Amino acid sequence: MVDRRVLSFLLTVLAAARSALRTRADLALENLALRQQLAVLQRRRPRPLLHWTDRLFWIWLVRTWSRWRSTLVIVKPATVVRWHRSAFSHFWTWRSRRPTGRPPTDRRTHDLVRHMAHANPLWGAPRIHGELLKLGIKVSERQVSRLMRHRPRKPPSQTWRAFLTNHVGALASIDFFTVPTATFRVLYVFVVLAHDRRRVLHFNVTDHPTAAWAAQQIVEAFPDDSAPKYLVRDRDRIYGTAFRHRLAGMDIEEVVSAPRSPWQNPFFERLIGSIRRECLHHVVVLGERHLHRILSSYFVYYHRSRTHLSLGKDAPDPRSVTPQKPVRCSNCQRSADCTIGTSGAPLDRRPGEMSQPNSAIGLPPSSPKAARRTACQGLTNDRTPSDTRLRAIRAGTAHDRTSRPSRPSFGEPQGALYRLPGRGQLAGDRCAAGGV
Repeated sequence: MVDRRVLSFLLTVLAAARSALRTRADLALENLALRQQLAVLQRRRPRPLLHWTDRLFWIWLVRTWSRWRSTLVIVKPATVVRWHRSAFSHFWTWRSRRPTGRPPTDRRTHDLVRHMAHANPLWGAPRIHGELLKLGIKVSERQVSRLMRHRPRKPPSQTWRAFLTNHVGALASIDFFTVPTATFRVLYVFVVLAHDRRRVLHFNVTDHPTAAWAAQQIVEAFPDDSAPKYLVRDRDRIYGTAFRHRLAGMDIEEVVSAPRSPWQNPFFERLIGSIRRECLHHVVVLGERHLHRILSSYFVYYHRSRTHLSLGKDAPDPRSVTPQKPVRCSNCQRSADCTIGTSGAPLDRRPGEMSQPNSAIGLPPSSPKAARRTACQGLTNDRTPSDTRLRAIRAGTAHDRTSRPSRPSFGEPQGALYRLPGRGQLAGDRCAAGGV
C-alpha cells in the first residue's frame, strides 16, 4: 500500500512538473480535447455516438495540434486518421465536380409537350419531337419521352363530342314547314340543311308536295358526288317509295326519327324557329313567288351575316373581323347630330344653314370627310344646335327627319337590323318589308 501511494504521489509530481514546462497553448488545446470527450461521454446513450461535428473537431485538431494522440480516449487514433482521409476525398471530389447530364428543359417546352400529348392521344414521342423541331424548339427525343406522362399501350376511347364532331360533316337533315298566305292558302317549304356549318343547301316552295317532287329536290340539293352519307328525316308520309328509291340510288342512308320526336332533329327545328321569329312573323305572304323571294333574301343574310353560338359566334360563311376606327371630333360636342355626321349620312351644314351641298366647300358630294366637317361647323356655332335647328325650320331649309336613306338587305355584310314601328322586335330590313 505504501509503495502505491508513493508511486501515485511521484506521478502527480511529475505531471505537475511536466505541465509547468508546457506552453500555454498546449494546455488550452489539451483542456479543449478533454472537455469535448467529456461532453460526448455525458450523452445518455449506452454507447457514445459521434456526430459529424465531433469528427470535424478532431480533424481540425489533428491539423492544428501535433500532440493530439496523448489526449484521445474515446476512439482510436486510426479512426481519426480515417476520418481525415475521408474528409479530404470528399472535399476534392466537391472541388473537381462538373455539370453533368442534359441541360434543364424550359418550363414552357415542358407544358407544350404535355399539352400536345393530351390533345393527341395517338401521338408518341417521335411525332411530338418532330413537331417541336418544326417549331424551332431543340430538344432530344429521349427528353420528350421523359416529359410525357405514362400512358397505357391501348389508346383511350374518344369522347362523344369528338365522335359527333368527326361525323358531323357526313350528316344532313330535311324537313317541311308551312306558311299561310294572305288568301288563306297553305304553302309548304322544303329545306335541306347541312350540319357541319349550318348551311341551307337547298330550299323550294310548293302548294302541293309529292314524293316525286321531294325526290327531285334531293337531286337538285346534292349534284354530282356531293351527297352526304346520312340523311335525317321524320316519318312524314310525303317521303314515299319514289323518295326512298332516289336516296338508295344516290347511296344515302336514311336516319328516321322516332314518332312525334322533333327533338331528335334539333338543328332543323332551331332553323325553323329562327326563320319564323326573324322573318315570317313580320310579313304577310302574298303568294308562292313572294315567299320564295323573301326566303332567298333571308338565307343570304343567314349565311353571310347572322352569327351562331354553335359556330363560335361566327356565320355559316366565315366572316372576317372588321376593325372599327372611331372618328374623334375635337371641335364639337358629342351629340346625335355629330354622330350622324361622322357616320357618312348626307348631313352637310354650315353655321346658320341646315342644307348645303358639299361642292360649296370643295369636296365631292359623297365624301364622309365633308359630312364630318360640316357637322362640326354646325355644332361649333355661337348658337346651340336646338336654336340653329329652330331657325332653319322657320326658314324652311331644314331636312325632313322622317326621310331615311335606303337600308341594306340581308345579303349585305353589315346585316342592318332595325326596330319595327310600334314593336319591340328586331328584324332585317328586306325581310320586314317583305318585298311589298
